[in-house]
Amino acid sequence: MNRPLLVLWLPLFLLLIAQCTPPTEQKLTEVRSSFSDEALRRLYDFQDRQLTDSLLPYFRHADPTYRYYAALAFASIKDPLALDSLSVLLSDEIEKVRTAAAYAIGQIGESAAEDRLIEAFEQFDTALVWQRSNAAILEAIGKCGTDRSLEALSTIATYRYQDTILLEGQARGIYQFALRKLTSPVSTAAMVRIATDANYPPSVRLIGANYLMRADNIRLQDYREKIAAAFKSEEDPRIRMALAVGLGKTKTPEALTDLIDRFQVESDYRVRCNILRGLSNFSYADIQPTLLAGLESGNHHLALTSARLLTAHGIPQDVPIYWRKAKDSLSWEVQLELYSAANRHLRPYNEELKGALNAEIRRRFERSTDPYEQAAAIDALAEFGWNYRYIRQKAFPSDAPVVRTAGVRAMLKICQMDDFRGFFGAGYRRVRQEISDYLKEAFQNGDPGMIAVASEVYRIPNLFFGGTLDSLNFLTEALQKLELPREIETYNELQKTIDFLKDRPASPPIEPEFNHPIPWEVLTTLPANPTAVIKTNKGSFTIRLLPEVAPGTVFNFVQLARDSFYNGLTFHRVVPNFVVQGGCPRGDGYGSLDYTIRSELPPLHYDRQGKVGMASSGNHTEGTQFFITHSPTPHLDGNYTIFAEVIDDGMAIVHQLTVGDIIEEVIISNEDPTN
Repeated sequence: MNRPLLVLWLPLFLLLIAQCTPPTEQKLTEVRSSFSDEALRRLYDFQDRQLTDSLLPYFRHADPTYRYYAALAFASIKDPLALDSLSVLLSDEIEKVRTAAAYAIGQIGESAAEDRLIEAFEQFDTALVWQRSNAAILEAIGKCGTDRSLEALSTIATYRYQDTILLEGQARGIYQFALRKLTSPVSTAAMVRIATDANYPPSVRLIGANYLMRADNIRLQDYREKIAAAFKSEEDPRIRMALAVGLGKTKTPEALTDLIDRFQVESDYRVRCNILRGLSNFSYADIQPTLLAGLESGNHHLALTSARLLTAHGIPQDVPIYWRKAKDSLSWEVQLELYSAANRHLRPYNEELKGALNAEIRRRFERSTDPYEQAAAIDALAEFGWNYRYIRQKAFPSDAPVVRTAGVRAMLKICQMDDFRGFFGAGYRRVRQEISDYLKEAFQNGDPGMIAVASEVYRIPNLFFGGTLDSLNFLTEALQKLELPREIETYNELQKTIDFLKDRPASPPIEPEFNHPIPWEVLTTLPANPTAVIKTNKGSFTIRLLPEVAPGTVFNFVQLARDSFYNGLTFHRVVPNFVVQGGCPRGDGYGSLDYTIRSELPPLHYDRQGKVGMASSGNHTEGTQFFITHSPTPHLDGNYTIFAEVIDDGMAIVHQLTVGDIIEEVIISNEDPTN
């Protein structure tokens, strides 16, 4: 055959060969995140229903998207029976799948997983191909590992400053150990180095600084110079506020001076709040001027923090100061906290002054029309135990749930005083019986907030409330009348009390059964990047919703907003430099609707201000209540659903919110509030 003929026939021959060869499947390597995929929705519904047997086959699916989401489902379900199957995915060819499996294993928290995680760690990954999955393994070991792993984790010395992902994994692992009350001198030394060395990435130093702030029973005296130097030079307020508490834990005279000096020039109220918390490690005489300066700062959160520290650490000699300042032009919340400080530290034998002070607080209660102010007055009255009858008379019959719950909480405070018997003297048994009888009324009236707190009172071990009860039948009857899943938090508290009084091991908390399918139809009504405007009496702010990571939670929030559920509800809980929380239909934190939604816990982190999470009383008990963080709160990671983020300029409004502020309306993006 001559050359021109060969050239003519060769392409035709190759085409024929190609047509006779079976097609090869294209290997899938991408993990998609579109919930418009019907199969992915079905997988997520299996997660929502906790149908683990339906999820496990997806571990073998050819598409890594389904392997990834199936693995991640167990981070929310937390089923130990899935450990064997999840361990297989630790060697998946797709790193994102490995990462999801490691994270889910950590969430389950079983010590049996420790060796499997260690074995799956890619030790010789010099090209950093598996750095994200390795980092996830390090964090997971922190959630389930033993002392030997803590030691190994704390002594890793091969990571360079630029290895941000691996360093985050190492730091989070050590931090998770600390949250489980597992620390060592070696782990503390490692976290001090991470927190104070400016060469580490900010995201890593943030974790190290939070370890210094939150870890219990760690000795920091020897690190005072390092922590102080970092505190003085740190420009990032997120890190600076955590270092302030760590510096206070050193309990050295130099640290006292450093904190007081910084307080005077610090511009971020959140850092100033934490400086005060750091100062609580020192003598009252040394910190009193700074606490009084905090009262006059003009910032509500800082003033409230100061007042609460005066209540906790004040002295009888300064009662006239607290009492006088309680009448200054401060917010009612700060004023009543100062009344609490005066009432706690004024000696009972000073009967005339004690009577005048408590009469003043009672007038505050009776003249107020704000239930939150009334609740705060009840709390202040509880600092003097002999107010128990007045509290029962005024608070228990209130029309406001927050006041009724405050009344029982006041009884709890009175019963928890350091010397209940000594305070009430020879008549303490009679007082205990009266309080027990009052609490019995609370159980019989069926109020979930009152029952939940009253249950705590009956569990105070050294007061032996069981001896005041002829029968426990009224507790069992109250338990049977509670509505599930609406009142699941109260149910678990009461069950715990029944077990305690019957001297038997505590029953495991019940989790609600599946009762609220994900409304996928909401997805079709949302834009690509949905937002919500939350209008309050202090102004409006916008949150960016995250349906791709928490679809069930987002769609529930959207439906509630469209039904005007949130209109007129309050922010019932505000903790300075921590969170604002709202969405409770009762206004006291014990309200919900007649359904619950599932926890959705992908590997997101509370690493900055403005994270919007769901309040819960345990896995899968979420419903309507949400919170917004003032600052990083990494101790919440993996336990509270993150479903939105405040768009940065909205935090100015969030930082102004105080207890009792109103949610006027929640408007979902692309919706006209006039319709």
